[in-house]
Amino acid sequence: MLDTAVVISGALIVLSLLLNLFRLTRGPDMPDRILALDTMYVNSIALILLMGLWMNSKTYFEAALLIALLGFISTVAVCKYLLRGDIIE
Repeated sequence: MLDTAVVISGALIVLSLLLNLFRLTRGPDMPDRILALDTMYVNSIALILLMGLWMNSKTYFEAALLIALLGFISTVAVCKYLLRGDIIE
């Protein structure tokens, strides 16, 4: 039962990644593209966590934590650059 749920949710997360990729390429303006990229980080974290559940490995959970940290920092840096034109004050 758990295997079926992991496969179905993995397929839905891959579908949402494809839809986010479409929004990233066709976004009308830069904030929409940044939001799509941030959502792709969250979806990739969910996909990696599903792989960790499916493979029964703790390494995937550590990788998801690392991607979450990098995704947050990069989103803050890009938003700061768009608002002020400079990342470091």
